[in-house]
Amino acid sequence: MLRFGRRSSAATKLKAVEQVQGWIEFTPQGVVLDASDLLLQAVGYARHELIGRHHRTLCDAAYASTPEHAALWERLARGERDAGIYPRRRKDGSELWLQASYVPVRGLGGRVSRIVKFATDITAQQAERAAMSSRLAAVDRQQPELRARRVVAGADGLADFHHQIAQRRAALPFDIDGVVYKVDRLDLQQRLGFVTREPRWAVAHKYPAQEQVTQLLGIEIQVGRTGALTPVARLAPVFVGGTTVSNATLHNEDEIRRKDIRIGDSVVVRRAGDVIPEIVGRVLERRPADAVEFVMPTVCPVCGSAVFREEGEKVARCSGGLFCAAQRKQALLHFAGRRALDIEGLGERIVDQLVDAGLVHTPADLFRLGVGTLSALERMADRSAANLVAALEQARHTTLERFIFALGIRHVGESTARDLARHFGSLDSLLAADDARLLEVEDVGPVVAASIARFFDQPHNREVIEQLRAAGVSWPETESAPRAIAAIGPLAGCTVVLTGTLPTLTRDQASELVISAGGKVSGSVSKKTDYVVAGDEAGSKLDKARALGVAVLDEDAFRRLLAGELNPMKVS
Repeated sequence: MLRFGRRSSAATKLKAVEQVQGWIEFTPQGVVLDASDLLLQAVGYARHELIGRHHRTLCDAAYASTPEHAALWERLARGERDAGIYPRRRKDGSELWLQASYVPVRGLGGRVSRIVKFATDITAQQAERAAMSSRLAAVDRQQPELRARRVVAGADGLADFHHQIAQRRAALPFDIDGVVYKVDRLDLQQRLGFVTREPRWAVAHKYPAQEQVTQLLGIEIQVGRTGALTPVARLAPVFVGGTTVSNATLHNEDEIRRKDIRIGDSVVVRRAGDVIPEIVGRVLERRPADAVEFVMPTVCPVCGSAVFREEGEKVARCSGGLFCAAQRKQALLHFAGRRALDIEGLGERIVDQLVDAGLVHTPADLFRLGVGTLSALERMADRSAANLVAALEQARHTTLERFIFALGIRHVGESTARDLARHFGSLDSLLAADDARLLEVEDVGPVVAASIARFFDQPHNREVIEQLRAAGVSWPETESAPRAIAAIGPLAGCTVVLTGTLPTLTRDQASELVISAGGKVSGSVSKKTDYVVAGDEAGSKLDKARALGVAVLDEDAFRRLLAGELNPMKVS
């Protein structure tokens, strides 16, 4: 239904409707337009410009769908009204394709102010072959200053249009970063269809980003939430692509070396995709004699912890994961996660407030919070505060593997944390381990061993661990890893993959059963997989298991295997 703002004049309404081509149905409620077909393009401009929250029905006359209603239309055209006689067009496939030159528009006095004319010579096939350009012509007539479209043929025509718009780009009353090529015929658009994010019948042709020259005043280091150190250029302000740019990312140390950028250089700045400022390169002939090469710091500028860069990586990182203020929120959220200490109720909103207010600096500070402190936070009632304090109290009693995972050591996930806890049995043994001993742990290679050793080498991290212990965080420990017990379990040495939804077991519960039986849980199926436990809606993992001939178990067979009632050698 065409609807207009309260202040729209009758002339505006009439002019909009007169441009509509397609089929229209009039009902006692108003004009109904088929928005799912041709009129989507035909009236898109009218909807954008004229729809308002407060509206008045354009027309309340009914469409006469058969010749028997010709007399009715004549009376309507003369301003006469037959109360109660408003036949609707049938939806049985026999509707007409019409071109509306004029439609009756009722003025404030209730009289029909325009005569209805219909031409029935536009067939459905012709309508389907209509072109988008003809539907949008009305936009150009109403707003000629915005006209920036043309129907062309061939690559040369596209390139010529792209060039001409580039010459007009600066004079347009809006910013653009390119042009869009579209297939004009609507039936071909429908045949081409869409992919996930865009239509197949349209493609963007971007213009090169606008560039300017300015001076690089300095390079500062930003520390991200994950500890990544990013060099950021501080520039003499310069106007580029519609905005003033004074900062631009330099990505990493290798990128600075590749572009040979030095502090004091004149540099070329652009906005990548007309959005993100970046430095393209330097103007070598303008380099001053006192230009300074950039050197990546060896300690974190935020917390003073050592900076490291792993082999094969471009990003330098801070090693003070538990202590660094830049990583504080991320570290706290990870520490409280469901697979770590599982502190229910400690979400991102609460963490943001605690850190911003200076109430929490390390995970150990969480266990010093009381109901009074928490209830003072925004949208935190006494009951919610009491529940969070109870959750913190419960989190004090955990397991060694959960605690190791909660520390957020790079490259140490749940599986590796579990292997470390089994192998060393106690946290003190893990803290005392060197690279050689770490490499003895199953599935721990040189990169992971170096990451663990680096984390525990930082005094700040060890201090936070001791603070957590002092706050009452504890777990059962053993003098040595219970590898012998695991070796005699029904799944000793076996790799199990879980997929789908099991009837009575959650994924975590099933994983615990596998581990307690001496097995290992994997996230992917391979030739080394011994069993796949499949529930409802199992996906590609089940298909791959069948293709590789891996044994597939349902929950009942899985439980019988754990209980020793099923011979592993006979499972198929």
